[in-house]
Amino acid sequence: MQKTILAILLFFYWFTCAAQNTPPDSLKAILETAGDDTAKVNILLAMSKSYFGTDPNEAVKIGMLAKELSERIHYTKGIALALKNTGLAYYKQGKYVEALNDWNESKKIFESMGDKRGVANMLSNLGVIYFDKGASDKSIELYIQALKIAEEIKDSSRIMTVLLNIGPIYGEKSSKADWFKAIEYDKKALPYAEAMGDNDALGTITANLGEIYMKLGEDSLALFYLEKSHKAYEGTENLPYTLNLIGQVYARRKEFSKALEFQKNAFNIAGKLDDKLNMTKSLVGMADTYKEKNDIDLAISNYHLAESLAHETDAKVELKKTYEGLTYCYSEKKDFSSAFRYQDLLIGIKDTLYNIEVDKKLGTTVFNYEIDKKQSQISLLTKDKEIQQQEIKRQRLVRNGFIGGFAVVMIFAGVFFMQRNRISKEKKRSDELLLNILPEETAEELKATGTAKAKSFDLVSVLFTDFKNFTQASEKLSPEELVQEINHCYSEFDKIITKHGIEKIKTIGDAYMCAGGLPVSNTTHPVDVINAGLEMVAFIEKNKQERMAREQPFFELRLGIHTGPVVAGIVGIKKFAYDIWGDTVNTASRMESSGEIGKVNISGFTYDLVKDKFICVHRGKVKAKNKGEIDMYFVERPV
Repeated sequence: MQKTILAILLFFYWFTCAAQNTPPDSLKAILETAGDDTAKVNILLAMSKSYFGTDPNEAVKIGMLAKELSERIHYTKGIALALKNTGLAYYKQGKYVEALNDWNESKKIFESMGDKRGVANMLSNLGVIYFDKGASDKSIELYIQALKIAEEIKDSSRIMTVLLNIGPIYGEKSSKADWFKAIEYDKKALPYAEAMGDNDALGTITANLGEIYMKLGEDSLALFYLEKSHKAYEGTENLPYTLNLIGQVYARRKEFSKALEFQKNAFNIAGKLDDKLNMTKSLVGMADTYKEKNDIDLAISNYHLAESLAHETDAKVELKKTYEGLTYCYSEKKDFSSAFRYQDLLIGIKDTLYNIEVDKKLGTTVFNYEIDKKQSQISLLTKDKEIQQQEIKRQRLVRNGFIGGFAVVMIFAGVFFMQRNRISKEKKRSDELLLNILPEETAEELKATGTAKAKSFDLVSVLFTDFKNFTQASEKLSPEELVQEINHCYSEFDKIITKHGIEKIKTIGDAYMCAGGLPVSNTTHPVDVINAGLEMVAFIEKNKQERMAREQPFFELRLGIHTGPVVAGIVGIKKFAYDIWGDTVNTASRMESSGEIGKVNISGFTYDLVKDKFICVHRGKVKAKNKGEIDMYFVERPV
């Protein structure tokens, strides 16, 4: 029965409310000022509850803290409530054996305290676990025990909840005797729901009664209770289920118009709620009604719609009904190939449902085995406890003999490790500073030998940039603003060249210099440097547009690149600086000064190395200061 779920949800009601109304942050604030007393235990319990819906693992951890504190201050009820909380958190995670163990422990403590309400609560919770694991007889046994205690203490809410849980268990069985027992328990629950004005419970109970009377063929009684359920569920998400049941009753009575009216209403409400399972049930119901009317085409149409939704929601029971209906309908139309196909699908889904039932029974067996194994482990631990206590006493005597000496050793060790960690941190810091000044290879050589030799590189690509209107912009900006803007641009340049594996050489005022292909040689440096140059130009243009929109002074960029041999090394003996020398550097500088704003200007030699990689525009031979005429190209974009 679908409505069994709602009965079980009543059992979660109290902690769902707690999760919604008790924010963890506010409880943490209170916890910081609380002492080790019962008030602190209660705060921890409330925090544990607040995590049930969002983080069951955290709920378990905090519940354990509440248990440990309760044990230290001998707060017995706190231990029981903490175990109740951890059990609920384990249940939410599907850890049924752990939940069972904690709830059994909690029940024993409630029993020792004479707290019958707590005992009934735990028995009811344990019943839910056994029901979930398919052990219905054990579940009923626990519910009956909970019911007797609830009746003894006159706890109406607990009585109704337990009765509501027992009824559907009998209703799912296959014998009429069990169905009559289901009716008995549901009818006992009914006056409690009415007295309490609990429409959810009232709708559930009457829907269950209506469904059982349908099974018994008592259509009038079925309609009587289903109409009550209809009224109780009005305006709720549970209404489509009851409307579908009413439609089934009318279809069986051959009142097809009424049947379709309720089934279509159920479908429309379920659709608004995006409740695809009840939409599927409604479509199957309508298809069955059309089939009974002998309106085969409409039946087939609705079965196919139901089939699609059933696949989407993995509703295997509804899929089975759909295949049965389609097999019959296609047989009636003499479409035997389609009928055979759906008959084959029907056999397959029946096998699947059978396997699910077998797996469920096997799961119950495994669950019982896990419980027995857990109990055996607990028994062994209990037997070994006295032996362990004696061993602990013996070890304590030995341990105390060593504690004094060990403490002294630990003090010296602590000082040693603190000093070592401090030295390690300082070393790391100095290494980071060195790598911020020098390339890694050069820095390592300097640390190892105290010197770093200059090296020759046959082929390196050197890039220079310069801001065209630097002087005009600096006149309009304060010194602080000027430095801030230069830093903004150069920081972005640093990011770009780092991405492309290029080494920054230096900045001089508004000039920026970097090179690819050193300190470790590679063959990709001309392409890497040009890609970096294109990104620099694009960044400065974007920055220009943004500053113009804010009516602020802006920089414009010239950029030049040349490839050739260089010598690289460290300059000076104080404030080390890594630099490069050679005619290649001078030519690269001329590429920049001979370029145009917003363009990547490269030499003819660099062009020959990258012409297959980039679209370039030949500028012809351009006169460069102290260099004569040099072939130059503007890089437009990658190929």
